[in-house]
Amino acid sequence: MPDKDSDARLARIPSSIHHIHLIGVAGTAMAALAGMLVERGFRVSGSDNQFYEPTASLLRGSRVELKTGFSPGNLDPAPDLVVVGNVVQRVNPEAQALLSSPVPYLSMSEALWQFFLKDKQVLMVAGTHGKTTSTAMMAHVLAAAGRDPSMLVGGVSLDFGSNYRLGRGPHFVIEGDEYDTAFFDKGPKFLHYRATGAIVTAVEFDHADIYRDLDHVKASFRALAEQADESRTLVVCADFPHAIDAVKGSRATILTFGLGAGQFRAANVQVGADGAHFDVERDGKAVARGMHLPIGGRMNVANALGVFVLLGEFGLSEAEIGGGLKSFKSVARRQQVIGEAGGVTVIDDFAHHPTAIRVTLQAIAEKYPGRRLLAAFEPRSNTARRNVFQKEFGSAFAGASRVYLGPVYFKDTDPIPPTERLDTPALVSAIASQGAETFACASNDEILDRMVADARVGDVAVFMSNGPFDRLKDRFLEAMQNRAG
Repeated sequence: MPDKDSDARLARIPSSIHHIHLIGVAGTAMAALAGMLVERGFRVSGSDNQFYEPTASLLRGSRVELKTGFSPGNLDPAPDLVVVGNVVQRVNPEAQALLSSPVPYLSMSEALWQFFLKDKQVLMVAGTHGKTTSTAMMAHVLAAAGRDPSMLVGGVSLDFGSNYRLGRGPHFVIEGDEYDTAFFDKGPKFLHYRATGAIVTAVEFDHADIYRDLDHVKASFRALAEQADESRTLVVCADFPHAIDAVKGSRATILTFGLGAGQFRAANVQVGADGAHFDVERDGKAVARGMHLPIGGRMNVANALGVFVLLGEFGLSEAEIGGGLKSFKSVARRQQVIGEAGGVTVIDDFAHHPTAIRVTLQAIAEKYPGRRLLAAFEPRSNTARRNVFQKEFGSAFAGASRVYLGPVYFKDTDPIPPTERLDTPALVSAIASQGAETFACASNDEILDRMVADARVGDVAVFMSNGPFDRLKDRFLEAMQNRAG
């Protein structure tokens, strides 16, 4: 639940609001919030240092007044309310100007509750992996069933062409992030959403810049479980023991699911070029047959199973859920095929955690059996840049034929001492021992040159990063098109 400081910020919101300004507007969730506020009739402005795709296009297509760079001048004339994104640090000059002004301010999570969530039935997806896909999937299933949900997701839903949706139905489907809320609220964002029903997809160590260790991560999920009372429902993936452990003792109704454990299981799973087919069993008895998920991948089967369980608890029939799953298009940058040239299929993916990389490459290998897999990876996330997963990354690329490691991304707001930095040269031998020829590339340009030289007809090239990765996927596709003549 929000703390006393949060209550005080909420109390300062004026009764009449015309202009809302967002500091750090280019983040996926902040860009969605900006678009939602515009749709509600507010004048919205926003500032950020850089505008990356796909949110850059979403923002340009909206009526948000964009300001490049952070400056006290962005608050002149003063807006009626400021929303502060969690990437904004206290030393930010615009944040400093805000703190010295009388202008009321909220975190993104507080603003979402105040303007959009408090009058809705909130259905949330939390967890280390699969949040974005599961959130978009649940919103699509509800929409396909005629429930007209609202949605906010940490990626661009291919079904809706946006990262948000405002519907007239009672449900608001939201991605619940365990990352901290703002520089003035270091608790996890998902505690502000007060979900009536929530899926916990996985609990593993991540976000090494703010969490000390796995127990620290589990403490956030434990707080989520403790927040849920008898009127709430938690649907938890039993394939991840730490997720089960984190919710023990909750007063909420707890249902478990998984591929290898849980009350609800996916049975008779078949994965191929046309996606995944599976049945659903509860305590060993079939409750649904012939489910089809066109995006495929065993992790996505688990994601679909979690959606099946939660939406079943909230009144959707097997036929309604199955129909929605069958037409689900997925999310941008989740095993997204962006093109084919010279006989090479090019895929863009957001994977940046060892578990996500492993299941992504497995899913692609199942969809394209017998084809060589060229995998490029940028250590860019705050966890991937550190050596906390040095060993795990060594085994995450199994199944790839060739692996191209980019240089560790540098962030001036989060410099990492050399002794704590991911060692990519050492990673080469670990990955190579799994059977993939591996290169630690000094630059992204070197990755491009090597991949273009190595690629041959029938290959699948996948680019994995939680950032733009220097447009390598697009540049590679262009290079292959030019090579093909």
